[in-house]
Amino acid sequence: MFIAYYQTNIGKIGIAEEDGSLTHVNINPQKWPAGCFEQETPLLAEAARQIKEYLAGKRKTFNLPLAPKGTAFQMKVWAALQTIPYGETATYKDIAVKVASPLGCRAVGMANNKNPIGIIVPCHRVIGSNGKLIGYAGGLDVKAKLLNLEQQYK
Repeated sequence: MFIAYYQTNIGKIGIAEEDGSLTHVNINPQKWPAGCFEQETPLLAEAARQIKEYLAGKRKTFNLPLAPKGTAFQMKVWAALQTIPYGETATYKDIAVKVASPLGCRAVGMANNKNPIGIIVPCHRVIGSNGKLIGYAGGLDVKAKLLNLEQQYK
């Protein structure tokens, strides 16, 4: 697994790839699995370029190979997250219904929390049923910035 770090306007981002696909995008990364080699690859550079374009309001979708690792349920949730359009939000309940688990709001929240490819798999677009921002690995201030950015360039 290769990893590279990039400074952005929302903080330091760590991006990792394995076998030609992205496996992680972490905001303010703390720790990586053993066996990671810090080395920029063409894919990591391209991912950083696309993320920086997104953060500048110049990109609304990503065109990158993704390979998140998780349970079958997590994978369903992460796929559902990718259907939330740019500039829009969905509730945990909306996602639970979409993955055929209408009573699974908490399970969706846990899967959202474990999303290894933040920003690109837009877990920041999931909010509470009351419209409030709830949880984000990068911090609620970053979640708010991402949502505000998308509203500004919608």
